[in-house]
Amino acid sequence: MDDSYGSHRVLIVYDGDCYFCQAYVNFLRLEQAIGPVELLSARSDDARLNQFASQGIDLNAGMLVVTALQMHVGADAMHWLALQLPATGTVERLHAIVFQRRWLARLLYPTLRLGRRLWLALRRLPPVSDRVR
Repeated sequence: MDDSYGSHRVLIVYDGDCYFCQAYVNFLRLEQAIGPVELLSARSDDARLNQFASQGIDLNAGMLVVTALQMHVGADAMHWLALQLPATGTVERLHAIVFQRRWLARLLYPTLRLGRRLWLALRRLPPVSDRVR
């Protein structure tokens, strides 16, 4: 990935039609913790989505966090985010307990992804990859 986000900028690609995904990125209050953040729905027409797909990143596998130095997908994205955020309240502490442990994030993430798939099926929404061309 190029360095267009700068050293303090983060791009988060998530399923903008998934209620749980939206709630999660809103819950994080990222800008307070890590500075400027760009949220990008994986269902938008943004050209960067095709770039990620051409790099072999499956946005159905989970959210994507892009920093100036690295890309993190799925459980690793949630793990990276948990390491950046302060655990100030009860919910934030629970989030930290689970997702600051990479092994636990990787263990639980498939369940979260299944929940997302079920939600999308109930709403009759196609997978994200059907929108990326």
